[in-house]
Amino acid sequence: MNIHLLTIGDEILIGQIIDTNSAWMSRQLNLRGFRVTGKSSVSDTREAIVDGLEQAARFADVVIMTGGLGPTKDDITKKTLADHFGSSMSFHQETYDRMAAYFAKIGRKLPDAAVIQATLPDAAAVLTNKVGSAPGMWFERAGKVFVSLPGVPFEMEYLMSAEVLPRLSARFPGRPIAHRTLRTAGEGESNIAKRIETFEDGLPENVKLAYLPSLGQVRLRLTGKWEADPVPPDAEAKLNALLDTKIAELHAIIPDLVYGRDEETLEQVVGALLRERNLQFATAESCTGGYVAHLITSVPGASDYFPGSIVSYANSAKEGLLGVRTETLTRFGAVSEETVREMVAGALPALNAHLALAISGIAGPDGGTPDKPVGTVWMAVGDRNRVVSEKHVFGRDRSKNIQLAGVYGLNLVRKFLLGQV
Repeated sequence: MNIHLLTIGDEILIGQIIDTNSAWMSRQLNLRGFRVTGKSSVSDTREAIVDGLEQAARFADVVIMTGGLGPTKDDITKKTLADHFGSSMSFHQETYDRMAAYFAKIGRKLPDAAVIQATLPDAAAVLTNKVGSAPGMWFERAGKVFVSLPGVPFEMEYLMSAEVLPRLSARFPGRPIAHRTLRTAGEGESNIAKRIETFEDGLPENVKLAYLPSLGQVRLRLTGKWEADPVPPDAEAKLNALLDTKIAELHAIIPDLVYGRDEETLEQVVGALLRERNLQFATAESCTGGYVAHLITSVPGASDYFPGSIVSYANSAKEGLLGVRTETLTRFGAVSEETVREMVAGALPALNAHLALAISGIAGPDGGTPDKPVGTVWMAVGDRNRVVSEKHVFGRDRSKNIQLAGVYGLNLVRKFLLGQV
């Protein structure tokens, strides 16, 4: 069963907003064994919506549309769909009552536009939106399904989870599909591919490996599909058991690179290690400007193990706040092993921490020298007994250098905590 995702809105076409809805829907549909075979975006005109709908339906069994369901005059999707499916529009009392109850609950007057929102095509099965005002709509014609959802992400996500996915599973029973993901840091996909080549070549026909790289990290995703006929009742359990075995085999080949599984982030993993060990962790950042602290504090509950950070961007801050010696800066420079080791030593007492990470580098695009080109970054992690340092040379893009330094820095902390460095 093939699905096409159709987004409606000029704001997407002109780049005013990013279409995150399609990415979210694709993940959820794929997890349930549905195949997304196409995505497209069209403008807010009747002609464009109808043309996009017809083109999508040529190759898909299901078309899921998002956008254009608001109460304003430029939101024309609902009326366009009614005309396209030869349907009249009628007032839907249940939808109106639900909106009235919601506005009464929050102490606000029900807007006049509620009547517009509650006027829906007769041909549609109404999908109740319990987190917003615009209901979803489910149409069927010639054995195909057409779904229209609001573009507001949290409303779309609710309707997909509560209404659309259960209906699709009942309407189009699919074959079991399952995923397992390992998250790695510290090596690029080509180097990883060399190390796991034999494993990849030996995978069963129904299990595929995908490399999903990002800055400083690579996700390795195993996807298994049940392809044999007939599909037995225990097919899903057997498929999950197979993937559990294969992901364990993969992990055993590259244990030094794997930091987590599935949706775990590096900052979550580091935070969990710190909490398990009852340690306080601090950062002393120069070129990253607090980026590592941002990553750490993006995890709920980080205050349990993260007292703070010192952003010592200038040499004077390194000296005054962290106690880096003037002699060290003069002789070796701010971007040096000697400096980051002294930054660690200064951050520990300054922030009353057990463990500290220090980073100093040349983010660019200017400031490099023949000995220290743009992208050179020194980092160190340590406690009061031991300090470990690393040098990296990234690229010339300032933003990427900062992000890479953050990833490599957190991974160095992880390895330090595990005794791997």
